[in-house]
Amino acid sequence: MTARKWFAAVRFGAAALCVVALVHRQLWGLSSQTIAGQNFFAYLTIQSNIAFAIIAVIGGAIAMRRDEDPRWFTDARTVVLSWTITAGLVFALLVWQSGVRGVPMTVPWSDHVLHFLLPAIAIVAWNIGPGRRAARWRLVAFVLLYPVLWGVFTLWRGSHIGWYPYYFLDLRQVSGIPEFLGTCVIALSVFAAVACGLIALSRWRETVPDSHTRSRDMRWRWPARYRRITTHPKEML
Repeated sequence: MTARKWFAAVRFGAAALCVVALVHRQLWGLSSQTIAGQNFFAYLTIQSNIAFAIIAVIGGAIAMRRDEDPRWFTDARTVVLSWTITAGLVFALLVWQSGVRGVPMTVPWSDHVLHFLLPAIAIVAWNIGPGRRAARWRLVAFVLLYPVLWGVFTLWRGSHIGWYPYYFLDLRQVSGIPEFLGTCVIALSVFAAVACGLIALSRWRETVPDSHTRSRDMRWRWPARYRRITTHPKEML
């Protein structure tokens, strides 16, 4: 069994673990009989983990059939992993803030999986998983687009139902507009920083097979050399 096939199995396993954790987290939230449980899909962390499960299944299928991820999948994976990793960091910050504010926050095992274990697996797989190409810097804009659109919709929805998934989006729970805007800027900065880190790491170390890299270099070198020889035959003398 090749390393690429093993990596496909890891992707399928991560997707399965993510789905199990999502189901448990939803059932746990509903059992608490709170409005938060009823708004399970409103959380950015939940949405990003659903996207993570989907991209992991697609990635597993690709890894079973190909030695290298296509460009479009590298783009999609970069964006989704940026969301998932940032969600874990923000969740850790929220847990810490709840303790500082004296508000106990119960965290089930599924939250630990979704916000800590899966992001850690994603980072390791991004670094050493075979078949990953270099990501493009333009993807940072796409990483930021989703939380901005999600935030605008969440503010609009919250103004109608009186509930927000995160405390810093509710002006009643912060000191005012400056703290609200400052927290939003910090959150977006984390999204951008995580995306830049993933992209920089991918460009520093591609994990495509060596044989593919050599064949790709030959495809690019030979036509250029052939054109130079035929255009300037005197250089051969």
